[in-house]
Amino acid sequence: MELSKKQTIISWILQLVVAAILLQTLFFKFSGAAESVYIFSALGAEPWGRYGSGVVELIAAILLLVPRTAPLGALLSLGTISGAIMAHLTRLGIALTPVNDKGELFALAVIAFIGSAAILFIRRRSIPVVGERLFGRSAG
Repeated sequence: MELSKKQTIISWILQLVVAAILLQTLFFKFSGAAESVYIFSALGAEPWGRYGSGVVELIAAILLLVPRTAPLGALLSLGTISGAIMAHLTRLGIALTPVNDKGELFALAVIAFIGSAAILFIRRRSIPVVGERLFGRSAG
């Protein structure tokens, strides 16, 4: 089923917002910024967790920017961001005081989570089609 014009516009706005959040954090992850090093050190995953999550976020952002793969990008983003939110809630805290973060990273993660979930909801009917196009068989 085709999306209405309104659904398409809303989805694209959300896709761009989520992709921008994911891409913006890549610089910090790959450059070894203090916030990223602190987070992954606290989680016991520095530096490979930082690099790995950066690669996953890069792939999710690219998938979000390609119409055919946007639902897969949203699903990958949702999974990755779920891990970030859980890390904040269980080990890191919402505000990362040692690096002067007042909850901004947590807020961005929540925005990306909600945006990704909304993209999946809007594009839910195209998910089996994506599987068919990518893998050459019915996904369902």
